[in-house]
Amino acid sequence: MAAHVVAKKTYFTVFATLIGLTALTTYVATIDLGPLNIVVALLIAMCKASLVVLFFMHLRWSSRLMHVVGVAALFWLAILLALTLSDYRTRPWTPAGKPWGTSNIQFNR
Repeated sequence: MAAHVVAKKTYFTVFATLIGLTALTTYVATIDLGPLNIVVALLIAMCKASLVVLFFMHLRWSSRLMHVVGVAALFWLAILLALTLSDYRTRPWTPAGKPWGTSNIQFNR
């Protein structure tokens, strides 16, 4: 099987885009968007991850089977996150404990 040869210009363009997205992440972190801060940060992170997978891991030029494996990996990640979050949401909150030094234990001196 012949390997796909990618031009250096493509790698430099993707690298510059990743650096730009990192700078955008840093800039957005300084802005107060309320509850959208996490959403925007995750969207930028997903864009950066997809660029790395598509270009640096050569998924863009891979066979259909590798595309299916990539989608299956994302599906499996979604299942694991859903199960973890459902477990977290169904646990009762534990009451706050007593601070140190306020126990009812009496020591003999």
